[in-house]
Amino acid sequence: MGFLSFSELANKCRENNKKIYEIVQENEAKLLEVSIDNIRLQTLENLIAMKDAIKNGLQSTEKSISNLCGDDCAKLTVRYKTNSALFGKVFEKITTYALATAEENHRMGRIVACPTAGSCGIVPAVIVAVAEEKNIKETKQIDGLITAGIIGLIISNKVQLAGAVAGCQAECGVASAMAAAALVEMLDGGVNEILHAAALALKNILGLTCDPVCGLVEVPCIKRNAFLGVHAVTAAELALCGVESKIPIDEVVDTLKITGQLMSPLLKETSQGGLAKTKTAIELEQKLFQRT
Repeated sequence: MGFLSFSELANKCRENNKKIYEIVQENEAKLLEVSIDNIRLQTLENLIAMKDAIKNGLQSTEKSISNLCGDDCAKLTVRYKTNSALFGKVFEKITTYALATAEENHRMGRIVACPTAGSCGIVPAVIVAVAEEKNIKETKQIDGLITAGIIGLIISNKVQLAGAVAGCQAECGVASAMAAAALVEMLDGGVNEILHAAALALKNILGLTCDPVCGLVEVPCIKRNAFLGVHAVTAAELALCGVESKIPIDEVVDTLKITGQLMSPLLKETSQGGLAKTKTAIELEQKLFQRT
């Protein structure tokens, strides 16, 4: 992979006077023995797949097999046609695009696990929504996606990105950090701002449990994609204004791992605690699996 910590990555950028995506694409090209153009082409293919998932998700109201989800994106779309969101057009697109992608995943459609299927709507929603509203070129979107990728990759060196290991903080939380970093890059932020944005997003979601109702990654998982997309934008805005995380990103990741270890197994994708064991959740489970 080439980089085991964010401090190492930042030092490399500083030494070469280059941005994160430049260092990463050079390193990946060297490791894979391909050209930088090839790395960027592969990234573009992922970006196109993300956009296709959004498009397909926006066009469908088909429910999932469980019938627990599939039409929430459509509800937002209908409302925004006559009632503008309080936070504006970017907010409208991020929330609808995040839900569209996550719902498409549960229709067994093609998505990009970024970094996981359960958190697949966050990075695409932020990149695509902001790019559309700010007229950001495709090349800049690729830069942002490469930046997002290395954020997730370095974090994965210390903790597995799975709700079963460290709760949803390791899925939607990490995705939000990746999206925040991508957005700062797309808006011409520097290396320090990118890393502060990732740290701000991640540290403010520490402790998020994984408690899927009925054992399915649908409730509350899908809606978390919309919430954490907006969360990422908040982190990016703060970082671009010069707000810094007092705790360095590497230490935030260490804390993510420790928090996951301290978290009860009942709250790590086992569906044995949290929202999965509320009265309503139990009733839904009994109905879904025809239990008495």
